[in-house]
Amino acid sequence: MWVARRFLSSVAQRGHYPGQSGLFRRPQHGSLPELEPRYLQCTCCWRSQVPVAGFETLNASISSPVPCKDDSSAPLDSCYTSDQRTAILQLLNNSSLSELARVKLLRGRKSVNLVEYRTKNGPFKTLESVVNVPLLKHKSAVVVFNSILNPVKKEKKVRIQLAKFIRPEVDRSWLEDAISIVSIVCGTNKIAWAHVDRGMTVLDWQQLECPNFLRGTYMASAYFHDVSSVVSLLPSADFYIIEKSSISLQNTALFPVMAHMRAVEAMLFAMLEPRNVTPDANIPPKVLNMMRVAVGRHFGLMVGESRTSGAQTVRQLMTESVTQKFPRLNFPQELLVKYNNAFQMGRGRGGEELCDALLQAVAFYELLSESSS
Repeated sequence: MWVARRFLSSVAQRGHYPGQSGLFRRPQHGSLPELEPRYLQCTCCWRSQVPVAGFETLNASISSPVPCKDDSSAPLDSCYTSDQRTAILQLLNNSSLSELARVKLLRGRKSVNLVEYRTKNGPFKTLESVVNVPLLKHKSAVVVFNSILNPVKKEKKVRIQLAKFIRPEVDRSWLEDAISIVSIVCGTNKIAWAHVDRGMTVLDWQQLECPNFLRGTYMASAYFHDVSSVVSLLPSADFYIIEKSSISLQNTALFPVMAHMRAVEAMLFAMLEPRNVTPDANIPPKVLNMMRVAVGRHFGLMVGESRTSGAQTVRQLMTESVTQKFPRLNFPQELLVKYNNAFQMGRGRGGEELCDALLQAVAFYELLSESSS
């Protein structure tokens, strides 16, 4: 090793003297200027340096800039590419106070100082000039710049109040202890229900035609017959969740439909609620209302004040039950086979009540979980 270093050193230095052979001779008249000796780091011994011609061993000019770290003292402008510097300066020079507050570390006084500084001194021309802003030194500026280039989107978690989707109000502990619920949705000519347990498994899911709905003069006996037929088929559960429609009283054209919904709802409450419970007993009501709008918002089905079809969402839940290891909802094989083609595009809206009943059950458990977190 020592011999090799001496050889390279002597050969490189020999070229500096006239009349001697070497790697680099003294330049003649009109030739290129003499190259300045530089040093090459020996790969075998990091302490050794071998003099060579004027070549940089690490070409920093063509290497991509390394992003600044919080504890780095490198010039800020050298840490970012030209495009990155342009993006950072454009945001800092043109953003309002509220927009600056969205950037990490720029909330509060820092954003105010930044706006005051650029108003007084003009727009920032270099990244290094940003550290002149009070409270924004090198370490803070690096965090700000990196946050501008790589913004982190955080989902805002909103705690949902139980009363927003369940009526009447029930102590949360009763709902959380429920082993299973039956979700019921009434349509204009049928009633659908979904029996789902706390483990998010569908135990039963079907609907029944009600031929006397919205016929003739709304005979109470005819309604009672249809609703009784449904109640006789409903499975036992801890709670029965009945959809509360959102038909406006101001829409007089839909008044017959609203009257129909309220009549069926009242009958379901009367038939499903136990009659032998004393008023002062510490037992929650067995039949509850769930707001239709709350379910629509939970699944992103609302367009303004109107709710769109949930068929696509149900198809997705059924697909995930087969394709994912931990699906959002578990379907028995017989129900997947039964409703495999029930909610396909172009098949009309015959299964809307089925979809709504299932989505209401899923939303009940998920909203209950979100409201308690």
